[in-house]
Amino acid sequence: MKKNILGALALMMLATTLQSAAPKGDKNVMTKEDGMYVVNTTTLGKGITGYVADTPVKVYIKKNTVVKVELLKNQETPKYNARIKKNLLTKWDNQKVKNAASQKVDGITGATFTSEAVIKNVQLALDYYLKNK
Repeated sequence: MKKNILGALALMMLATTLQSAAPKGDKNVMTKEDGMYVVNTTTLGKGITGYVADTPVKVYIKKNTVVKVELLKNQETPKYNARIKKNLLTKWDNQKVKNAASQKVDGITGATFTSEAVIKNVQLALDYYLKNK
C-alpha cells in the first residue's frame, strides 16, 4: 500500500515537473516571422542532449505545414551535425504538422545520440505548436 502511494506521488511530481518544463506562451519559444510560426527549442528542449550537449532546433511552420527544420548552434561534432543536416532535418519538410508530429523517424547510424536528441526536439516543437498556435 505504501509503495503504491509513493509511486503515485512520484508520478504526480514528475507530471508537475514536465508541465513546468514546457513554458506555455513563452515569447522566446514560438514567434511569428514572415507569416510563419517559428518554434525554437533552446529553452523548451533544455536538457535534451545529443552525445555532448543540448541540440536545439527551429521548426518553421506555415499554414499548418512544416516548411523546414533548422539545427541551431550546439556543441556536437561538426561531422555529425553535417550528417544530421543532410540526412535527417528534411524528414519533416512539407508535412502537415499533425502527420509530422506522429511520424516515426529513424536516427542516423553513427550519429545516434545526436539524431535522437534532434528528433525529440522536433517532436517537442511540433507538440508545442499544436497546443499553443
